[in-house]
Amino acid sequence: MISVQEAEAIIQAQVKGFDTEQLPFKKALGRVLAEDLRTDRDLPPFNRVAMDGIAIRYEDFAAGTRTFRIKGTQAAGDSPIEISASDECVEIMTGAALPPSVDTVIRYEDLELEDGQAKVKIDALQRGQSIHTQGKDRKQGDVVAPANQVITAALVGMAAAVGATQLVVKKLPRTVVISTGDELVDVMETPSPFQIRRSNSYMVKAALEKYGLVADLLHIADDQSQLRTQLQDCLERYDVLILSGGISMGKFDYVPQVLEELAVEKLFHKVQQRPGKPFWFGTHASGAVVFALPGNPGSTFMCLHRYFIPWLQACLGIAKTGMYAALNTDFSFQPRLQYFLQVTLRISEQGLLVATPLEGNGSGDFSNLIEADAFLELPAERSDFKKGEVYRVWSFKGLGV
Repeated sequence: MISVQEAEAIIQAQVKGFDTEQLPFKKALGRVLAEDLRTDRDLPPFNRVAMDGIAIRYEDFAAGTRTFRIKGTQAAGDSPIEISASDECVEIMTGAALPPSVDTVIRYEDLELEDGQAKVKIDALQRGQSIHTQGKDRKQGDVVAPANQVITAALVGMAAAVGATQLVVKKLPRTVVISTGDELVDVMETPSPFQIRRSNSYMVKAALEKYGLVADLLHIADDQSQLRTQLQDCLERYDVLILSGGISMGKFDYVPQVLEELAVEKLFHKVQQRPGKPFWFGTHASGAVVFALPGNPGSTFMCLHRYFIPWLQACLGIAKTGMYAALNTDFSFQPRLQYFLQVTLRISEQGLLVATPLEGNGSGDFSNLIEADAFLELPAERSDFKKGEVYRVWSFKGLGV
């Protein structure tokens, strides 16, 4: 067996890129931007009025003028209305382009409007107030969104603002999620008293869709010949194989043997952790990467979030920093294994992320995952963990983290 840290290092050493592709900006949400997004013109592209009111020349106000004749009303998108006399103003709306002949905006709250005239009720103004000046946010050609970030709703909006109808994004690996085992039946079938419905593959597929990765699903029976044929095909067709089950010490756990027969190089098998101890990882000469996860649902889910998703994020160039939470109660775990404790997360009144243990009935009990928010990673060299101690946390839902 190897340590969690050794397993992580071996997996991260297999990080690779998967080229790029173009997508319509409206369909790019959740993907990773591959090229810097730049402005096609200044932002804002003109001196933009930031308040509803009137626009005047500041020098006229400074000279003592307090009542201005309204020459016209200019809405956002209208051509600018110019003034020529010292007692003229333009009634103007938020978002409108400031006419070059004026330089200051006075909001409605500071005015009295009557009979086509605007009387200023305040005695102090600042030249250029309530104006969002051209290019203040970004100049033409500036980077507004650097590459290697997940495309969010705000970034989609920015792409629209700068006319980027197509975005260059990182390609996602061609991925297949494979379940094994004769005890598993399709979700649409009625299982016998000694069978269960396939759920791990759907759980993994759903977790990956959060990252825009739509995986294919495949089920293979506990038959060496069938397993060998179908895995050979998958190694040729996919960049990533994620298997669930068939890697422990059981008589029908054929996966490690078949992978060896197919010349998949085993980089490790078994990790000093609970859940997920039988985890198997390797690579093939075709370039395919194989994550063979234990079949217990808790083990599958933990290994996916602790190992595969960080690997995927690294392949896509997404920089991630570790997240930590404080234990909310004392906790003990005796075996000398790195323990991934299911926890709920909350933010305390002091602004700290707090993890409360949510113990279940082993890695086969995945009903707890409905209530849990994360796995708290407890080091193997300790058995007793105290309230307030801070440990790495691997979140899969909740708190937006």
